[in-house]
This record gives sequence, structure tokens and C-alpha cells, in this order.
Amino acid sequence: MTTTPIARASQARSLGRMLVVRVLGTIGILLVLSIIVFSMLHLAPGDIVKNLLGNRASSPEAIAAIRAQYNLDQPLYMQYLIWLGNTLTGDFGQSIRLQDSVSNVIGSRLGITAALSGLAFLLAVIVAVPLGVQSAVRSGSWIDRFATGFGIVGLSAPTFAVGLLLLYVFAFYLPIFPVYGSGDGGLDTLWHLVLPAITLALGLGAIILKLTRTAMLRELESDYVTFGRARGLPDRQVHLIALRNAAIPIVTGASLVLTFLVGGTVLAETTFALPGLGTLLQGSVLFKDIAVVQALTLLVAVTIATIALLADLAYIFLDPRIRAKESAQ
Repeated sequence: MTTTPIARASQARSLGRMLVVRVLGTIGILLVLSIIVFSMLHLAPGDIVKNLLGNRASSPEAIAAIRAQYNLDQPLYMQYLIWLGNTLTGDFGQSIRLQDSVSNVIGSRLGITAALSGLAFLLAVIVAVPLGVQSAVRSGSWIDRFATGFGIVGLSAPTFAVGLLLLYVFAFYLPIFPVYGSGDGGLDTLWHLVLPAITLALGLGAIILKLTRTAMLRELESDYVTFGRARGLPDRQVHLIALRNAAIPIVTGASLVLTFLVGGTVLAETTFALPGLGTLLQGSVLFKDIAVVQALTLLVAVTIATIALLADLAYIFLDPRIRAKESAQ
């Protein structure tokens, strides 16, 4: 049946309304999260001024000047409102620990973390999805047993332990990859990121593999698969149809594990001494560098919210039933 222009316009309005609601909800969550993080950092033990001055002798006038410079002499709610107002204009403040603007500090490290996360996610998807499909199609075979073993190892092995093992085998015992650092840019940086990416991809791939196998098994047991085979459709075509119907849980799992990369990069970057956002967040929390922690928290939250929104849009694209439901609301 051909969709009329009126129906298409109604569907577009419904999808637009859904998108606006999701964006407004995301903004509300970000606001609440920023208040919680800001309050927790101030309530944590330690004094920012003492961290900044160290063991040097300082006069009350110097301490007062530092507190005034970073708005620490203001009430807590005023400090937050000042930070929020500056953030809305694109000013994230200055790092107390590094004595540079937060935008420059994060910008100088964002590329490493983004490249590491992207490479790890790409490796996980390329390996896990085909292996999960074959594991479901050939259930009980040696491929299925191998995939099951891979999933168990990937889910149970800690990130830092996998990283240290890979370092010992492929950087020390067999000196194929560099031991630490991010390289000098270009292909050299990519070569430095291979072992950290494999470290992260092992756990991510295990989750995606399990979800892919489960979704494919459920679809392969459906009536439409039996009907398709009874009509004489080739196995390859039947498997592609089943994979398309299993795409929604696979996309859900992939979007969720992509958000887990944010936490996983802290351990991977620490193990391989990579100057990324993970190590920056770790050091900033220990030093109580509030401006950096707030900006990183906001960046992480925006990233996760964007991934969730893209996953919702992918559901609508993949499943016409969801499109019809959204249009009917």
C-alpha cells in the first residue's frame, strides 16, 4: 500500500515530537547529573587550595586570592550557577592542576580516547557479530563451542589483566608492539593503539557475541524461518532475514557496550600509559580539579545520551512496527 503525503507528514511530525521529547529529557538528566557531581566533589575530603599550593608556606592573603580566583569564596550554589552560566557560553573554566583552559586540556587528549574507543568497538563488532551468527546457525558445532569459550574468557577476564598479559607476550616476550605511549601520530599512533584496543575489544566482543547468538537462535526458531525453508529459500537468504529481525537486540547491545568503553578506557589507558581522557579523569578526581571533572562528566553524559538517541532512531529505521506505533501516538 502506498503511503500518502498526509500520512508521511503525520509520521514525520510524530518522529520529530519524539525526538524533541528525548532531547529535552536528556538535557534534564544532564542538569541533574551536573548538580550531583559538583556537590560530591565539594563534599569529598581534601582542600583544592592546599592541593594547589602543596607544602609551600603561604599567607592568608595568597590563600584568599586563590579562592577568589576560582570562585571558592562563593557559596556552593553560587559556584555551581557561575560554572553553569560559563558552560552555556562555551567557557568550561581553567584547570587548577594543569593551569590551562579546560577546553585545551580535553581537546589535546580527546583524539587518543576517541581513536582507542572507535578501534576497540570496530574490532569487537567485526569479530563478534559474524561469530555470534555462525554460533547460532551451527549450534552444537566446534564453532559454537569456540564462541562459548571466547565469551566466557572475555566476560571473566579483567581489563587490566588482559592488558598486562598482552604487554608481556606481544611487547616484551615477542617485541612486536610498543610497550607504552601513543606514538608520534598517524600510523605510529594507530600501531600503539592496537594492543589497548584488543584489550577493550575482548570484553566488548564477548557481550556482543552473546547477544547476537541469543537473538539469532530466537529468530531461527520462529515460524517464518520454518515457512521460508519449506518454500525452498536458500539458507543464506533465510539467515539474512533472521539477522535483520535480530538486528534490534544486537543494536541495543552494541550501543550499551559502546557506553561501557568510557569506563574501560580508564584502565586501558593507565595500563598502556596513554595520555587520554581516562587518565585525565583519574588524575583530576584525585586532585579535585572540579572544572575538568565537571566538563568530562558532561562530555561523557552527552556521549552516552547521543548513543542512546541514535539507538532509538535505529530501532525506528529497522522495525516498521515501531514506526507505526510512534506515528499513531
